[in-house]
Amino acid sequence: MSRSTYASGPAGPLARAVLPFVPLGLLAVLGAVLAYAWKAPCRFSGAWNDGTQQFLNFCYTDIYPLWWSEKLDQGLAPYFGHDVEYPVGIGWLMWVVQRLVSGLNEPGVWFYDLTVIVMAVSLIAGVLVMASLAGAQGRPWDAVWYALAPALILTAFINWDLLCGALSLGAFLAWSRRNHFLAGVLLGLAIATKFYPLVFFGPLFLLALRTRKLAPFLWTLGGTVITWVVVNLPFMLLAFKGWKRFYVFSSERGADWGSVWYFFQVKQWPILGDAGRLDTLGIVSFGVLCAAVAVLALTAPTRPRLMQLSFLVLAAFMVTNKVWSPQYVLWLVPFAVLARPNWKPLLLWQVAECWYFFAIWLYLVGIQPGNVALGISESTYFTAVWGRAITIAIMAAFVVRDILRPEYDVIRKGGADDPTGGVFDGAEDRFVLRVPAPPRQVEPAQSSV
Repeated sequence: MSRSTYASGPAGPLARAVLPFVPLGLLAVLGAVLAYAWKAPCRFSGAWNDGTQQFLNFCYTDIYPLWWSEKLDQGLAPYFGHDVEYPVGIGWLMWVVQRLVSGLNEPGVWFYDLTVIVMAVSLIAGVLVMASLAGAQGRPWDAVWYALAPALILTAFINWDLLCGALSLGAFLAWSRRNHFLAGVLLGLAIATKFYPLVFFGPLFLLALRTRKLAPFLWTLGGTVITWVVVNLPFMLLAFKGWKRFYVFSSERGADWGSVWYFFQVKQWPILGDAGRLDTLGIVSFGVLCAAVAVLALTAPTRPRLMQLSFLVLAAFMVTNKVWSPQYVLWLVPFAVLARPNWKPLLLWQVAECWYFFAIWLYLVGIQPGNVALGISESTYFTAVWGRAITIAIMAAFVVRDILRPEYDVIRKGGADDPTGGVFDGAEDRFVLRVPAPPRQVEPAQSSV
């Protein structure tokens, strides 16, 4: 059999489909190595123990200091021995790593290293899953954005966000392959790790309503509820005080660095800068944006793609949230690319995210007594806060334009509908809101007399 005959046979398309995954996996490994190297000035010099040097070296992480602040160094179990400000998925992982590194020299450093290994595996898995989703759209190489995005390299190992990202993407892959209960299980695990994947039920419900595909949505919702309860219930029953700490802390938390609400409060804007109204302002603004997305989803002439709506609601959640940490960029990268794989606005956004990454640490240096000359001013810092908010708004505006004018949607130019939408792909519209056209004005007939 000739080589050309083999390539055109059944194995040919399979080989072409699988081929991108090997280099993409290797690129994800490279991204993880670069992210680890970025933290090296702190990891190998002890700068994490210096409140100024870790910022000047731009290598801060939450993971290392939490070894002490969450009492892991004392052998206390998360939730049972000490209240933890993270959901149980992260608390459980903390406990497992704690068991592995206890008794080693420099256990705090080992705690960081082993946690990073888990996050690196999560990044690789997330990239490969994203490649599957992007491959369904005919663009598997779009996953390179997730593997090597500049902001990802800078922020990958600040916190545990990559684990939740892999679970969330896995849920969408399961949905795209019409395994709805598995999608729910993975979403339940994701929500038990970080809370933000909860917003994805909005797009799923809106498209299920528009297509009357409610049964798959309910299967996914059921899988999520069952999984979340199974994971959380033991902690709720046996360590309720420790378990509820995350939810109490989230509700009591004020406007934090990075949030636009922090800008309004520092600048003492009327109403928007009122700390007593923060929770109401956040909920109402997010609700307004979600309502706008719902109207768009149910009135657009062509049904939006699932990834487009998922990007819009997640972007709305981030922009209106009272906390906007640097690593939150990891939440949005895969959905921004899957919603609209256009490199120009993506690159502009990455520049803004990188500027924010450097700005926040220099700002924290500048507000320390005696370090003003080493940092940046408040006004300079706020250019970074608004820079990423504005660039995300620009990307959202382009996605809305693509929804209203599908001929601009790169994914639909080849005649595709919603390749990652699962049951929504090619589905008939069954429930669409239409604004009635204004009645035509009939000119009165002119008399011939």
